[in-house]
Amino acid sequence: MVVTFWICLSLVAYTFIGYGFLLSILVKIKRLFAKPFNFATNVNLPSVTLVIAAYNEEDLIDEKITNSLQLNYPKDKIKIMFVTDGSTDSTPDKVRVHSEIILLHQDLRAGKMAAIKRAIPFVTSEVIVFTDANTFLNEDAILELVKHYQNPKVGAVAGEKRILVAEKADASSAGEGFYWKYESLLKKLDYELYSNVGAAGELFSIRTALYQPVESDTIIDDHMIAMRIAEKGYIIAYEANAYAMETASENTSEELKRKIRIAAGGIQSILRLKRAANPFYYPVFTFQYISHRVLRWTITPFLLIIVFILNALIAYQTQILFYQILFALQASFYALSLLGLYFEQRNIRIKALFIPYYFCVMNYAVIAGIFRYFRKNQSAAWEKSKRKML
Repeated sequence: MVVTFWICLSLVAYTFIGYGFLLSILVKIKRLFAKPFNFATNVNLPSVTLVIAAYNEEDLIDEKITNSLQLNYPKDKIKIMFVTDGSTDSTPDKVRVHSEIILLHQDLRAGKMAAIKRAIPFVTSEVIVFTDANTFLNEDAILELVKHYQNPKVGAVAGEKRILVAEKADASSAGEGFYWKYESLLKKLDYELYSNVGAAGELFSIRTALYQPVESDTIIDDHMIAMRIAEKGYIIAYEANAYAMETASENTSEELKRKIRIAAGGIQSILRLKRAANPFYYPVFTFQYISHRVLRWTITPFLLIIVFILNALIAYQTQILFYQILFALQASFYALSLLGLYFEQRNIRIKALFIPYYFCVMNYAVIAGIFRYFRKNQSAAWEKSKRKML
């Protein structure tokens, strides 16, 4: 029992903390022997198509259109395309009045991946940039993304997701903001070591020639599109200076709904990305993929429960002080999480308590997502998440 406890605890610690430390050490070692890629300043910029899938976004679509038109990129080298399939509000009409924007609309709603597939034949540019309708890009986002394509090994580039957190944030805002700051650090280190391991739909780009259609029932299409390119041997770059800004989920319930959907998509992608998990193809990439994604999306949330139970049994049976202290620390952490839930329900803002609460919500979402996927209870059609209004 003690051996099982330490194995489980070690895997949990490695997943959430250890991998980050190991990654930083490996990057420092690499810096001693390899120089970073130098980007030229005077280069011929590639042609770009900005593809935005929008479903019932009438409240934000005008701002998104304005933001897209104001991006700093040569006008003769960029096309903007909105796909509004299935929208039943005024979203298509608001896009239609802009003659400089390409609108693709049909009444049938078949999911985001189906919308993207429908858009691809209309793309003639060298690079496709995908972004969500409810996020806003910094002015130089596309310039920062496309510079990485000077490196012929790069097949996709992921931008950074930034959560706009108010000073008096609730659990969903504070927890999500902290999570994405840590994720951004890991992505930066992943890329510096070798490659990022996926992309978020808020902002990422690919070489058009490398686009490979993924299954229409794909739940997290952005991740799968990027990973299929990586499975061909290309690098997924990461650029923190190209970022998409959005508010946090309206509340923890909305964030939980979104996380469960992502978790269901995560287990789906793991079952389909067999080449990425095979170290005989690209061993460093496989190491990154398993450490950063697979462990989080599969066994680690279950291990947290096992560690807690085993720790309680060992502390009770052996009466060893070390195990008793360790159990007390675990119990205190989960008690803080429950306190965070209590305070959120009463609209009391104490950020320090929201981090353990969000951590527990996130891991519960993985467990729920896995069960939902195997019950075949997750549609590929995206469900609009309610976001906070600033």
